[in-house]
Amino acid sequence: MQKYRKVIKPREAVVQDDDEIRVTSAGSVSAYISRAAKLFNEMDKTSLKITATGNALTKAVSSAEVIKRRFKGLHQITTLSSLEIVDEYEPIEEGLDPVTEARNLPTMVIKLSKEALDKDDPGYQEPLDEALVEEVDPEEMMKARGRGKGLGRGRGLGRGKGLAKGGKGAKGEGKGKASKGEGKGKGYGKYDDEPKGKSKGKGKGKSATKGEETGKGKKGK
Repeated sequence: MQKYRKVIKPREAVVQDDDEIRVTSAGSVSAYISRAAKLFNEMDKTSLKITATGNALTKAVSSAEVIKRRFKGLHQITTLSSLEIVDEYEPIEEGLDPVTEARNLPTMVIKLSKEALDKDDPGYQEPLDEALVEEVDPEEMMKARGRGKGLGRGRGLGRGKGLAKGGKGAKGEGKGKASKGEGKGKGYGKYDDEPKGKSKGKGKGKSATKGEETGKGKKGK
């Protein structure tokens, strides 16, 4: 298929019912739960449908299980089917004919209803035990959806005084003359409680005692 390119077809306008929750692989489960709460509580719906195709089937099942644990007495019927999709490819070289390729995409429809459904249906599941259901206030559910995720823009790691030029004391690594430090290199500033020595060298080594330099500088007297 290196000599062909896929024909991009315009998306058809899909009419979504009021009681339908269309699940996608990129969607959020919490958003679908909030939608279910709106259908049952605000719109007074007695049932809803969760639809999904392809890679979104797993997320649809997860959403249905969570909804059943938020609302009591929900009957369930699951229907599986397949959808045939035909892809068209046009040649990018002369002398070749267009190519079509058909593929089947799995689809799923999960119906959740407060009213009784057909128990003889192969995909029927009875409501969960009420002990397993934890109902949540609709307002709390909407608030939980509106909360942010992760770490916001705070002042956790700001620009501190860790590395300063010519700084005194024990703040950072400064470029200054120090009796106990690294000379004119990266030193550890002056300490008031340490004896002062003469250190004129340019060495980068740390001195362990009074005025000693391990670099190229002169040792203090």
